[in-house]
Amino acid sequence: MLSERRLQVLRAIVQDYVGTEEPVGSKALTERHNLGVSPATVRNDMAALEDEGFIAQPHTSAGRIPTDKGYRLFVDKLAGVKPMTAPERRAIQNFLEGAVDLDDVVARTVRLLAQLTRQVAVVQYPSLTRSTVRHVELLSLAPARLMLVLITDTGRVEQRMVDCPAPFGEASLADLRARLNSRVAGRRFTDVPALVEDLAEPFEAEDRGTVSTVLSTLLETLVEENEERLMIGGTANLTRFGHDFPLVIRPVLEALEEQVVLLKLLGEAKDPGVTVRIGHENAHEGLNSTSVVSVGYGSGGEAVAKLGVVGPTRMDYPGTMGAVRAVARYVGQILAES
Repeated sequence: MLSERRLQVLRAIVQDYVGTEEPVGSKALTERHNLGVSPATVRNDMAALEDEGFIAQPHTSAGRIPTDKGYRLFVDKLAGVKPMTAPERRAIQNFLEGAVDLDDVVARTVRLLAQLTRQVAVVQYPSLTRSTVRHVELLSLAPARLMLVLITDTGRVEQRMVDCPAPFGEASLADLRARLNSRVAGRRFTDVPALVEDLAEPFEAEDRGTVSTVLSTLLETLVEENEERLMIGGTANLTRFGHDFPLVIRPVLEALEEQVVLLKLLGEAKDPGVTVRIGHENAHEGLNSTSVVSVGYGSGGEAVAKLGVVGPTRMDYPGTMGAVRAVARYVGQILAES
């Protein structure tokens, strides 16, 4: 275990390096921070931190920089989450409340996160497997043609045309709409197939074919939309950090183009807390020089998807964690009210 003083020295090194982009020396540390000890003592503490792998000396510079291990200790033990100011919170709320539909919510969230953190923002669409049905609407377009509209608790709307095997009257349509919603409204998508299994049975023989066709279309919609979708923004922000990526920026950009990589990075949506993955903790080689800060978001206290940012390991962790958490909270509120 590191002594309290050495933890203070490590915190000061991380804060100074993130703020100045320059390797940090013992003299600068004692001048900038009230550590209460001499530069010689700070030098000894820095030597101990270096021996234990928390800081390193880049090339021939006199100063030191944090390693992935140093940043990890800083995030776990030393960094609080920096709260957003009241004007920042109002600006977030006003910007997100202007959204007209789910696509707009996701697009605005990406833009907002990229602007607030000046990193790359990634937002996962709410997953249908974790969503619940708010309502199923059935509309008659012609005697043997219907439109099925599926509305989820996260504001997602899916529309499908249904060609019926025979004409389907308004009374039968109203009956089907009522029976269907009484079974599936408020229920998880994953529960729907079992809930509608015997729904066609009470209908007249000539209507059962249409009811079965409607149910098949509904179940196909659930399966079809099961793929995970992402929106990404702010990749141009990475060019500001050229010197933070020791090789070249291309591997980072290539990794960001792979949806599967990004979904793995964001992690499981069911983990709602703020997650920070630093440097080599990211399994994808192209992202070994980056950190990922992510959090779950959703309505009603349950996470249905993740959002987060990707940036260099030399990141303002308290500020980024605060921004990501605040945005997720407001997105969740908007989904709940939509």
